[in-house]
Amino acid sequence: MDISVVVPLYNEVESLPELTSWISKVMDDNKFSYEILLVDDGSKDGSWEMICRLKTGNPHIKGIKFRRNYGKSAALNVGFEATQGDVVITMDADLQDSPDEIPELYRRITEENYDLISGWKAKRYDPPSKTIPTKLFNSATRKMSGINNLHDFNCGLKAYNKTVVKNIEVYGEMHRYIPVLAKWAGFTKIGEQIVEHRARKYGTTKFGMSRFVNGFLDLLSIFFVGKFGKRPMHFFGSMGVLSFLTGSIIAIWLISEKLYLISRNEHYRDIIDNPLFYIALVAIILGSQLFLTGFVAELVSRNSPERNSYQIEEVV
Repeated sequence: MDISVVVPLYNEVESLPELTSWISKVMDDNKFSYEILLVDDGSKDGSWEMICRLKTGNPHIKGIKFRRNYGKSAALNVGFEATQGDVVITMDADLQDSPDEIPELYRRITEENYDLISGWKAKRYDPPSKTIPTKLFNSATRKMSGINNLHDFNCGLKAYNKTVVKNIEVYGEMHRYIPVLAKWAGFTKIGEQIVEHRARKYGTTKFGMSRFVNGFLDLLSIFFVGKFGKRPMHFFGSMGVLSFLTGSIIAIWLISEKLYLISRNEHYRDIIDNPLFYIALVAIILGSQLFLTGFVAELVSRNSPERNSYQIEEVV
């Protein structure tokens, strides 16, 4: 099979007939073999009933329904597991992504051998409440991930080589950072394509300000797990040692100063009256706790069934 199109959706009943018809037309015009995976993330507006009706008229449509709303990341992860196509295309169900982009995305994956192509909606029709947080996330993600050639990490329209989606796990709010997950998994040929962004035709946006906080926390999680997941002692231990040494140096300096003044019979004040003493004490205690945290995390990591799970590209 050439292409699997994965569409996560939540309360998008009005757009589904037009979207699936549009995708099918593009596929038929380009003579692609394909499947359309519609993942219903616990919709309450009759989206699942619409999917069942559409499936009776189009054998290429497959539906997956969650018992409740788990989020876009969960829908994508389940959709990825079910795909059978050589190239996987993801797009939103609100008709803001154009299926006309699919042939070029497919060509770049198959002919230019990209692992992942991320869409870039250079001209957007979203309100500032959505575009401003998106720009901040994109800037922070570029700096933390080192993927400097992407302008829009969160664009729903993406294309993947099938090996990518079978070797990453998407959870939480991490659908925003799939290119980062792919990079940490060893898929480094990541490109970008300017795509059309269309104004929403039906329904309302599902974007909420709570995603701003959750998305930032997930970005930190990706950075930490990707860099230190198999060696947590390097992270916690180094900070713990630095904090402990800083506190110890301050404490030694205070003690040395007091002994020096005593030897010269000069006036001195008690160490506990010096604010630096409490800074040193906090630094020593914090350093010890960080070191112990790293030690415990290392024990957990070494006893994890995933401790020796690595991405192997080829064996000859």
